[in-house]
Amino acid sequence: MLEVLKRPVVVTTNINLNIVALTGVGLLSRLWHLSYPRAVVFDEVYYGQYISFYMNRVFFLDDSGPPFGHMLLALGGYLGGFDGNFLWNRIGAEYTSNVPVWALRLLPALAGALSVPMAYQIVVELRFSHCTAMGAALLLLIENALVTQSRLMLLESPLIFFNLLAVLSYLKFFNCQKHRPFSLPWWFWLMLTGVACACAVGIKYMGIFTYLLVLGVAAVHAWHLIGDQTLSNVLVLYHLLARAVALLVTPVTLYLLFFYIHLTLLCRSGPHDQIMSSAFQASLEGGLARITQGQPLEVAFGSQVTLRNIFGKPLPCWLHSHQNTYPIIYENGRGSSHQQQVTCYPFKDVNNWWVVKDPGRHQLVVSNPPRPVRHGDVVQLVHGMTTRFLNTHDVAAPLSSHAQEVSCYVDYNISVPAQNLWRLDIVNRQSDRDTWKTILSAVRFVHLNTSAVLKLSGAHLPDWGFRQLEVVGEKLSRGHHESMAWNVEEHRYGTSQEQRDRELELHAPTQVDVSRNLSFMARFSELQWRMLTLRGEDAEHKYSSTPLEWVTLDTSIAYWLHPRTSAQIHLVGNIVIWASASLATATYVLLFLWYLLRRRRDVHDLPEDVWLHWVLAGTLCTGGWALNYLPFFLMEKTLFLYHYLPALAFQLLLLPLVLQHVYDHLCRSRVQRHLFSTLVVAWYSVACHVSNKLRPLTYGDSSLTPGELLALRWRDSWDILIRKS
Repeated sequence: MLEVLKRPVVVTTNINLNIVALTGVGLLSRLWHLSYPRAVVFDEVYYGQYISFYMNRVFFLDDSGPPFGHMLLALGGYLGGFDGNFLWNRIGAEYTSNVPVWALRLLPALAGALSVPMAYQIVVELRFSHCTAMGAALLLLIENALVTQSRLMLLESPLIFFNLLAVLSYLKFFNCQKHRPFSLPWWFWLMLTGVACACAVGIKYMGIFTYLLVLGVAAVHAWHLIGDQTLSNVLVLYHLLARAVALLVTPVTLYLLFFYIHLTLLCRSGPHDQIMSSAFQASLEGGLARITQGQPLEVAFGSQVTLRNIFGKPLPCWLHSHQNTYPIIYENGRGSSHQQQVTCYPFKDVNNWWVVKDPGRHQLVVSNPPRPVRHGDVVQLVHGMTTRFLNTHDVAAPLSSHAQEVSCYVDYNISVPAQNLWRLDIVNRQSDRDTWKTILSAVRFVHLNTSAVLKLSGAHLPDWGFRQLEVVGEKLSRGHHESMAWNVEEHRYGTSQEQRDRELELHAPTQVDVSRNLSFMARFSELQWRMLTLRGEDAEHKYSSTPLEWVTLDTSIAYWLHPRTSAQIHLVGNIVIWASASLATATYVLLFLWYLLRRRRDVHDLPEDVWLHWVLAGTLCTGGWALNYLPFFLMEKTLFLYHYLPALAFQLLLLPLVLQHVYDHLCRSRVQRHLFSTLVVAWYSVACHVSNKLRPLTYGDSSLTPGELLALRWRDSWDILIRKS
């Protein structure tokens, strides 16, 4: 024991100076003057408001992606001491002194910087040379669009980082598989693959493309593993279970965790929660929760209620009526019943109140004790302000002529009788004796005479209907749809003090407490569905572009213009790198098909191990490009150049691989190799020169003359801004 203590403790480690150097220059390129400009730059106006919501714990809904990316940006604000008090109302607005600009932009910048050494490691793990790996890292380092995007409060840089981390982790796991399966590094890299995939998907839905890529490659490798006769059945099962836990269970669990943290942080009502259901709104502090606190839980005959349509499209709205009647003759010459209008109104209003009446009684008050309304009961709905009954009949609706008009019945002493009986259908009932519950019950109203279902059509009525939303009786009902479902949002048993006292005395134990009734999974499911189905206004943007324009770099985006000088920031790519990356992708595909065809004829141009590395590299790089690019041709949304950057990152990994392959296997003589090497060095030099020429537009820290700006407009479609003197 004493002998051991006499010896010095020695720790040896291998340090790859290439990685250290790449990390250093990556940090320098992304962090240099990071707080400049101290003004809102393009989509910072969009993400900044969500950071403020996080700081103030106010609920918001963003259909662009899950919340992990927003939480990363908010984390930067939290670490920088941001209090959330800034009005994100326009691009170019100067940040006030309380906004920690450097901290808010730090995490995207770090993600962009660390992507540089990560590219190096990916190429090394693919068994290509260190020189080739340095070339891939250099491309990510100097590509202007990647630099610009990573220096701002935006999400593409973290997305690319986790995409690359997922690929790198899987490659390290795959290489450990050959020598040390089930070792600690083997488990670490396998689990990190799942974590990185979850983070990529959690930042933007686009991350699922890289996740599918990794899953596909892992599935092929698992298939080969099953066929390995050197492994026992039990060992194969262990391998498959390990992959299932790491690549399926872990990402799903983390994805749910992101939403759990998101919903825990955002506990207060805000401007975005009206798109959510009444139950969801009531689970938030303030807002609807304050209004509905202490409401009776069970709807009874005589209850006064407001009815909100569950569909909430095109706008959240409540069943509404007013004194005005339908026009006798519509603009198209069709006649109406001239009854009182019934609409869906997207604002809280006194005319949204209705009384649930028992058809067999004349009273419009709650009895003592109250008689709860149950599934299947027949009710009448009496409009609170006009005391007229909700009615429908065989008259075509104003806009949806295939459906029936819904009105409040007016007796004109003509041969149009009242048809105001409705059967209550509780959609989410547990049994056929369920009672109608405030907020929690989704109900349909089925007309007793015609079997039409009360439905929100979503069409805006003309000016005579005050542009409110049309409500119809749907006769041709094909299954259940949310536009036919309603829920009670506000509820009271009466308005007199005597009725209030009786309500408080008899029914305090049955008041609504949605915060306890609504589980996390219910809130998650609703929020996820709203995010996936919510469609914003797809108005054409000045800087929007098509996927075909990205490849040829026909477009640019003006991010910021100095208020006094000509200094400006543009999202514009290095045209030499982009063109070369596309050429390399086409070259790889052609070479792959050529080799595959010759192998079919039993001609093996490449040794088997070289061929397998070539296929794996192409699958990850070309597949990553295709999966992150081609789906945009199918998307009906406003697209911008930055949507192409994740696909471009995979292309930049592929480009040096193709160059090394040409050098190693297509250059036959020493002269050809020397000539090719000279061309590659010259090409890299040109790419670096172009990157430096575009630097003023990347960092925006130089004021250029109009002539210098015109010289940078290499394409007529580039919107370089030139001030008029």
